[in-house]
Amino acid sequence: MNSLEQFVQAVIDSTSQYTNLDHIYVYNRVLGLVGEGEPAEAVDGQLTSLVDALVKTAIQNGKIEDTQSDKSILADQLMDLVTPLPSVLNQLFWDKYQVSPKAATDYFFKLSKDNDYIKTRAIAKNVSFPAKTDFGQLEITINLSKPEKDPKAIAAARNQPQNGYPLCQLCMQNEGYLGRLGYPSRSNHRIIRMTVGGETWGFQYSPYAYFNEHSIFLDQVHRPMVINRQTFANLLEIVKQLPHYFVGSNADLPIVGGSMLSHEHYQGGRHVFPMMKAPVARTIELGVNGVEAGIVKWPMSTIRLTSKDPVALTDAAVKIHNTWMNYTDESVDVRAYTDGTRHHTTTPIAYKDGENYVMDVVLRDNQTSAAFPDGIFHPHQDVQHIKKENIGLIEVMGRAILPARLKTELVEVEKYLLNQDNQMAEMHKTWADQLKETKSITPANVTEVVNTAVGNVFARVLADAGVFKWDEAGKAAFARFISAVKQ
Repeated sequence: MNSLEQFVQAVIDSTSQYTNLDHIYVYNRVLGLVGEGEPAEAVDGQLTSLVDALVKTAIQNGKIEDTQSDKSILADQLMDLVTPLPSVLNQLFWDKYQVSPKAATDYFFKLSKDNDYIKTRAIAKNVSFPAKTDFGQLEITINLSKPEKDPKAIAAARNQPQNGYPLCQLCMQNEGYLGRLGYPSRSNHRIIRMTVGGETWGFQYSPYAYFNEHSIFLDQVHRPMVINRQTFANLLEIVKQLPHYFVGSNADLPIVGGSMLSHEHYQGGRHVFPMMKAPVARTIELGVNGVEAGIVKWPMSTIRLTSKDPVALTDAAVKIHNTWMNYTDESVDVRAYTDGTRHHTTTPIAYKDGENYVMDVVLRDNQTSAAFPDGIFHPHQDVQHIKKENIGLIEVMGRAILPARLKTELVEVEKYLLNQDNQMAEMHKTWADQLKETKSITPANVTEVVNTAVGNVFARVLADAGVFKWDEAGKAAFARFISAVKQ
C-alpha cells in the first residue's frame, strides 16, 4: 500500500468513528486535502511518518506552499481524522475516570501524543541534565522544541486585530481551529471539560511539554489571571480530582508572572519537581487549626502548608497572600506599593502527599529600580548571559527553561575553557574566566564543569527572585513577615 492507503487504513483502525464501510469516504477526504498526484513515500508505517509523506504530496501537487504554517495546518487536519470528536473524547475520558483518574489521564495523554498534538519529536531535541546545588538537585533544560516563527508569521501576528478569533491561544475556541499564518493550527486539539469552583474549566496538554504530562487547566471564560481565595480553592479541587498530578498558578503580575496573563489558567502534570523534594527548614505557626506550616529550604521565599482539610488549607493560604499583598519591609527592599502600583502577589502550587494536601506559597515582588531595571527580584544582570527571561511557575519549582541559543553558546564556552579556537559570545567571558581560575579543566570533564556551573547560575537566578535571602538579614525579615501573618 502507498502512504495514502496506509493512512486511510490507520484512520479506520484507530478510531471507532469510522469502519471499513467508510473507506472510500475517508480516502476522498484525504485526497481532497493532499491532491491526486502520486503519493510521496513514507519513511515507515508510523502515523507521523505517513502524515509527513502526505504533506510532501500536497506540496508536490500544489495544494499548499512549502511553508511552516501551511505544513502545520495540513498535518493537523490529517491528524484530526484519527482524533475522536470532543464529545466522544470527553465521554471516553470520564468513563475511564470511573476506573481511576490515572486511567483517564493515561488515555488522554497517549491520544495527545499519538495524534501529534504533543510534539514528541520536537520535544526530543531538548537538552536536559541535572545539576547538584546547595538547594538540592535542580533540573536544567535548554528548550529547542518550539519552532522559530518566520518573518511572515511575525508580521501577520502583529497585524491581527486584538479582538480576533480566538481571543487568545488558551481560549476553548482553539479546539479544532484550522490555524492561520502567525497563529497555530489546532485541528487535532481536544479539551476535557471539568467543573472547578462550580464553573466549567478545560483540561488539555501542552503541545511543547516542559515536563512529564505537562497540562494546562483553563477557564472557559476569557478573563485575566488573578490570585485570590478562589485560586487556592480551585487548585486544591483539581488536585482532589486528579490526585496523581500537581497543579500551580503563575503569579498575576508582570515580571514575576507568566507569559499569558490575559486568560485565567493553571499548569500541572505528573512530575515531582526539586522544590517539592526540598525539606522544611523550620516550622512556623500561622494560627490556623489543622494546618502545619514551615519555611522551605529553597532559594525563593516559600511557605509550605500541609493539611487533610482543603478548606483550612485555603484559609491559611489566603492569610499569607492577603498579608503579603500589603506588606512592606524597606530594610530588605520589599515594598507592597509604589505610587499606588501594586507589587506583591504569590505563586501557589498544590499537590497530594498521601492523605494530606500540600500547598507551597511562594512570595513574589515585581518592583524595579535604577540599579535593577529588569526587576529587583528578577535575574540580575550578571547572570542574564544564561537566563534573563521571567521566572515563572515551572522555574520557581526548580526546572530551568533556558533559551535555545545556549546549546551552541555553551559548546563555544567549552572550547574557550580548553584554550581551543572558539567563537564564544562576549557576554560569557567574565563567567568563563572565573571557571578557568577555580577549576581544573580537561577535555574529559569540561562538559560536566560547564553543566554544573549552569546549574549554580540557575540557583543564583532563583535566589535573585527570592524576596527574603538566606543571610541573617533575610532570615530575620522572613520571621517578621511570619509574625505579621499570625496577627
